[in-house]
Amino acid sequence: MDPEAAQRGVELGRFISKIHEDDRERVEERIEAAVAACSDYETEYRVWNGDDELRWVLARGHVVSGADGEPLRFSGVLVDITERKRMEQQLERHNESLEEFAGVVSHDLRTPLSVISGRVELAQDDCDSEHLARIESAAERMAQIIDDLLWLAREGRDIGPLDRVALGGVVDDAWSIVADDATEATLQYADGGDLPMTIEADADRLTQLFENLLRNARQHGGPDVTVTLGRLDDGFYVEDDGPGIPEDDRETVFTTGYTTDEDGSGFGLRIVEQIVEAHGWEIHATEGTDGGARFEITGVEVIG
Repeated sequence: MDPEAAQRGVELGRFISKIHEDDRERVEERIEAAVAACSDYETEYRVWNGDDELRWVLARGHVVSGADGEPLRFSGVLVDITERKRMEQQLERHNESLEEFAGVVSHDLRTPLSVISGRVELAQDDCDSEHLARIESAAERMAQIIDDLLWLAREGRDIGPLDRVALGGVVDDAWSIVADDATEATLQYADGGDLPMTIEADADRLTQLFENLLRNARQHGGPDVTVTLGRLDDGFYVEDDGPGIPEDDRETVFTTGYTTDEDGSGFGLRIVEQIVEAHGWEIHATEGTDGGARFEITGVEVIG
């Protein structure tokens, strides 16, 4: 369409005829609604340009009305967003392929893993061997890595419904799983009691967040690590008395695959960051009171 002619105005029928037939009805409805209400208008759709190439545009417009409130003219702009839409579509296809791959791999791994776990359980009934306990522990670790892989493959997905969640209860549940065999490890609260704090969150994802933070403290802080939880003005923190995180690595720790533990997968803190961001919060790694690692989660709306 000639830009100079467009500036003088374009007849609506001609304008509509350039819109892709699959988008035309939707765009017409948006325009009619804007004209009827004399309001602003914004939408994305496909158009045929002068060379009969299909392009994506972002349309923004405004209906100007007269003194009597009747619409006089429709003005607006079109922005070519074709490249952005192509990138979005490529990313969507990539994410779908990644999720499909992760689903197939996890399914194929769970089957032999369940056989290993079942055989170990039967073998433990027949004999007492430290090797069986180590096999069982390795199988549990593999199951955790599979769960982590699936979560990372679906990163960017919306979290579930938000509920009122008592933070202390979630932390205690996560610790009971993470520290089941850690008799020397200690979980404590900064005020010496519990953590009387209620927030809005996806309870399942919040539990997963704490499981990964507490597991990280156990892996890097040693068998007798002490983990402390406390309240911030707009959130909470988790810190340990382990060796801590070097200052230069405090941003890198959230990168997928980053780990200093030969038995670690490097997924845990990346998952924590994804859950935090999905809730609209922020997380920062810093130094703890006793020199260990401290993770501060802020931007949390505390409701009790």
